[in-house]
Amino acid sequence: MDLNSIYTQLIMEHNKSGHNKRPLDSPDIIERGHNPSCGDDITLQLKISDKIIEDAAFEGVGCAISQASTSMMIDLIKGKDIEEALSLVETFIGMIKKEITSDEELEKLEDSIVLQNIANMPARVKCAVLAWHTLKEALGYN
Repeated sequence: MDLNSIYTQLIMEHNKSGHNKRPLDSPDIIERGHNPSCGDDITLQLKISDKIIEDAAFEGVGCAISQASTSMMIDLIKGKDIEEALSLVETFIGMIKKEITSDEELEKLEDSIVLQNIANMPARVKCAVLAWHTLKEALGYN
């Protein structure tokens, strides 16, 4: 199996998996992210206690890339403090902008690193970063 098919498989698995796509009971923060150019529309829900993201989930619709990226991001930020989550957002966006290329730095993104090649598809970049920008807004950092 080649690397591209592994990446595609991981994106499809996250897109189809419902483990993060669900309503969250009594979220502390709810933030909508919308990309009018393609119709991706998510509502990110967070439970935060003592600056720790205890749980996160999302609802909404969109392409496989936006849905997978949102799911991967949620897996990554659960249990992290707000500052660490924001640092991961900056690393992800830096990866997509091709400003961060260090393997050591990118390893922090875990599964999300498979979206690195989206940078080569300008029409899909907004799909990949929607959840990450939504998280940043949800935490009060626009």
